[in-house]
Amino acid sequence: MNPRSERAGFVPHLVMGLMAVYFLLPFWWLLVAATKDNDGLFLSAPLWFSEFHLVGNLKTVFSQENGIYLVWLRNSALYALVSGAGATAVSALAGYAFAKLRFPGRTKLFALLLGLIMVPATALVLPTYLLMSQAGLVDSIWAVILPSLLNPFGVYLLRVYTHESLPDEMLEAARIDGAGELRVFTSVALPAMRPALVTVLLFSMVASWNNFFLPLVMLSDDHLFPLTVGLRTWYMSATLGNGGEALFNVIVTGALVAIVPLIAAFLLLQRYWRGGLTIGAVK
Repeated sequence: MNPRSERAGFVPHLVMGLMAVYFLLPFWWLLVAATKDNDGLFLSAPLWFSEFHLVGNLKTVFSQENGIYLVWLRNSALYALVSGAGATAVSALAGYAFAKLRFPGRTKLFALLLGLIMVPATALVLPTYLLMSQAGLVDSIWAVILPSLLNPFGVYLLRVYTHESLPDEMLEAARIDGAGELRVFTSVALPAMRPALVTVLLFSMVASWNNFFLPLVMLSDDHLFPLTVGLRTWYMSATLGNGGEALFNVIVTGALVAIVPLIAAFLLLQRYWRGGLTIGAVK
């Protein structure tokens, strides 16, 4: 074998290995830290196990403040599921319309959509707060769910996917058979869009699960907090003292539990997710 070709094959593998270590290192630290008590977090080696306190930490997490962590976990699941399903439904309707329907202003509206993708979500939080305040929805679950239903990237992804993978002839055949536009969409388009729908659903759920700034601004009732905001309140309490014990090990363990549903979602939906990203790449 040519030595030059061997070196050419070695470099990409080395880069991929370094990138894998870079991305997995924080998770490894979190996993190790969740097994330590409060003193062990600061006195033992940060990247290796010492005494095993994971079970005790988990008990403390779920019993702290009368089990409010379970309330935050339930809230995060509610926000993620409702926002994810709603954003996927809106993206499917809009993506299909942009790809297969002809209406005035379609090109300009799609160009505006592409521009919205470039706008950071945090830049829209304060205007959204003012709108929700006028509607009387601040400090309610709808203040978190309704803004999350708009997913410009999901619309763009489904528009591209539908345009590339759904032949116009299939839609015309359904119309000739007497199907209305709603029937064409539900019976013909949606089954063909399923891989991309799962991709958008997964991305939307992850974004909603990890959402921090929006619920931080919208919510003041700690029983409506998602995990991100709830763990932040524990961290602030531990940092400032507030007359109680600073249980950083509880915060770290709570963060570990918070990412378990995301890992499970990726493992369960990965075959649809990968299919949604690659279908249309090969004709």
